[in-house]
Amino acid sequence: MSAQPTVHRAKIAEARNVLGEVIARARFGGEPTILVNRGKDAAVIVSPEFYEQALRDRAIIDELHRRTETSGVDAKSFEQGQARAVREALHSAALAVDDS
Repeated sequence: MSAQPTVHRAKIAEARNVLGEVIARARFGGEPTILVNRGKDAAVIVSPEFYEQALRDRAIIDELHRRTETSGVDAKSFEQGQARAVREALHSAALAVDDS
């Protein structure tokens, strides 16, 4: 497992003054910066690779959720069992991520 990257936090006004640095950290160092507005997280600057992977991951998760929805009375018992197992795995993984 790879080490977690350093995550930076900056107020938007401060980040604006060093935007080139913030972008370089994301692009070349893989270090995201969380932009804060009035004490609340407003946005995150990440590398294009991270963003593209996040989009792919989200699409996979959405498709898994779609495929595991209850398909109705005609669904075979085995397929329902598989769908239930995937739903439980997704739920368990979400809990594990939330706890870390």
